[in-house]
Order: sequence, then C-alpha cells, then structure tokens
Amino acid sequence: MEVPIYVWTATVIGIVGLLLFDFFFHVRKAHTPTLRESAVWSSIYVGIALLFGVGVLVFGGPTMGTEYFAGYVTEKALSVDNLFVFLIIMSSFKVPRADQQKVLLFGIVFSLIARTGFIFLGAALINSFAWVFYIFGLILLITAGNLLKPGGHDDEGESLIIRLAKRFLPASEHYDGDKLFTVEDGKRVLTPMLLVMVAIGATDILFALDSIPAIFGLTQNTFIVFTATAFSLMGLRQLFFLIDGLLDRLIYLSYGLAVILGFIGVKLILHALHENNLPFINNGEHVDVVEISTGLSLSVILGVLIVTVLASVLSPKGRAKNAISGAKRHAAEYLDLNYETDITEREKIYDRLCAEEQDLRKLPEKYKRLIRNETAFMEMIRKAHAEHDAALEREPGR
Repeated sequence: MEVPIYVWTATVIGIVGLLLFDFFFHVRKAHTPTLRESAVWSSIYVGIALLFGVGVLVFGGPTMGTEYFAGYVTEKALSVDNLFVFLIIMSSFKVPRADQQKVLLFGIVFSLIARTGFIFLGAALINSFAWVFYIFGLILLITAGNLLKPGGHDDEGESLIIRLAKRFLPASEHYDGDKLFTVEDGKRVLTPMLLVMVAIGATDILFALDSIPAIFGLTQNTFIVFTATAFSLMGLRQLFFLIDGLLDRLIYLSYGLAVILGFIGVKLILHALHENNLPFINNGEHVDVVEISTGLSLSVILGVLIVTVLASVLSPKGRAKNAISGAKRHAAEYLDLNYETDITEREKIYDRLCAEEQDLRKLPEKYKRLIRNETAFMEMIRKAHAEHDAALEREPGR
C-alpha cells in the first residue's frame, strides 16, 4: 500500500515534535529523573506507539498493522539490549547522573538519523536487487551467533570504540557541566562529554547494521519500517532510568534476541529463495519454499520475549547477578563525588547499595563464595560505607 506524502509529512513532524518536547521540557535542565517521572513518560511514549499502530491497523489494514506491531516489538527489544552498551559507555566515561539524559537523547536522535539513512538505502537495494535478502539474512544469522557467545555484555573491559575515542580524541579529565568544550590552562580542549557522544554515535551505527535487516525481514513497506524504528526509539531515555536496576537481571535476553534474529534471518533467506533470480541457484528460477507469515512472526517474537524475560526474572542466577552488579555499580557511583552532587540523590544511591547488600546475604552459598573472592569489590563496598560514615560526621543532622 502506497502511503500518501501528507501522511509521511505529518508523521515526521510528529516525531520531530516529540523529540523537541523531550529536550525542552525534560532534558535541557540537567536533573536526575525520578522513578515516577520515568515510569509515567515511558508509559506515555509506549502508549503513543501503540495508538499509532492502531491507526495503521484501521487505515492501512490488518497486514500493515501486524507488520507494524511485529517490527515495533522487535526493534524495542533490540533497543533494550542496546541499553546495556550505553550503560557500559557511560560508566566507562563516568558521566554525571544528571547529564546522562542529554547523552541518551543525543544517542536517540543520532540513531534515528543513521537508521533513517540505512532504511532508505536498504529499500533502494531491495527494490533493485532481490538477492539483497540473502545478505540481510546472513547478517542476522551471524549476529544471532555472536549473541550466543558468552560475555556479550561484559562490562569489565572497555569496548574498542571507547578505547579509540579516548586515544584519538584527548580531552580534559573533568566534565564542565554538559559542555562539549572547555578551557584549561588558557587552551580550548574537548570535554569527556564529547567523547561519550562520539562513542554513543559510533555504537549507534553498529547497532543499525543488524537492526535494519531485522525489520526488513518482517516488512518491506518503507513507511512501516521507518515508523516502527522511530517509535521504538521514543521513550528509550525514560526506559533507561526506569529499568536501570533491572538491566543486569535480564541475563537471558541475549539468547532470546539470538532466537528472534535467527528466526528472522531464516525468514529472509526463505523469502530470498522464493524471489530468487541468481543464476547459480536453481538456474535463476524461483525456489518453491514455505514462506513465514507476518502473523506467525509476531507470535514467535512475543512468545520468545515473554519466555526470556520470565526466565531471567525468576532465575536465581539472575537475582544473584543483579544484586552483585547493582552493588558494584552503586558503590562506584557513591564513591565518585562528581557522579551525583545532590545529597538526597546520593542517599538514594547509598540506600540501594544497602538493599543490594541485604540481597547478597540471602544468596545461596555458591554465589557468596564468588563474592568473597572479589577482593576489589569487597574493598569498594567497605570504602562506600566509610565515605557515608564520614559524611554523617560532617553533617550530623543529615
């Protein structure tokens, strides 16, 4: 179905308007969003995406509607997976908590621009060369295989992008608010904030390489591909602060995404065989194969995600990993005096640390032994308590 130009125009204006609203009313003034604020606005953005999908279903028909929802759910799941990497990047650069919103919004805008370019490039290739489906399918199968490898979200080491940014873009040691440049010793120098944005932008481009083929495996309608991708990115900033403490809990998310991407990869290759015109495959003739419907695709995607999330949340290993990673992160955040300067917010970080320590004490003995062997982790916990005790002595009425 051909989408009229006025619908395209209104949709783009609406998406740009949402981004501008997000910046001027939430991000421009640096602050740490509360859990309630994140939950409310995350729900609003999801609601807008679902309402848009209902509109597509009503005006575009059941096929377009199903394609939109399948694409939106897939892209949203991939976006949540991307938050792991964003968390690693911001932890590596020690981005102050109040300024993380601007970094995330930049990442969303850059991602939307990059993916839009990939979408129109992909659409042009598909319209000209049917064999592109073979390439897209192969990309997804390789990505699915990589997700099955252990250490997919290893936050112990810095990624290649982070190391390159730090090596070739030397910057000041300290942040100057949210400024990209500052003056040190009379010289204009970069700030770590610019390095973070460069790292986030480069990572966004890498993410697009598997994100766009995935949704093209569900629909070749450029309007559906664009809107499902755009709305999956809307509200990602709020979602980051909402599920920040749960990210480490989703220990099986990579496996679930591997199944989804592998499934879509197979779907793409089957479609490529059905549309085949390569002379060395079946003498250039179409291959009579079973094609997977969009309805079945949506059912598989939702089913895999539900099983993955439930398995992660109910898993003892997931609870243990969440408590260990959370305690480690909150101890580091509390000890970094530049991370959060608001006393109330620092107390919240310390309270989370104490709650996670309680969870650690309740862990089975096999997990406790792993913790005791991490001397650096135990020392960090001890220092966090010492810093809190010292703060109470400095401010007795606190």
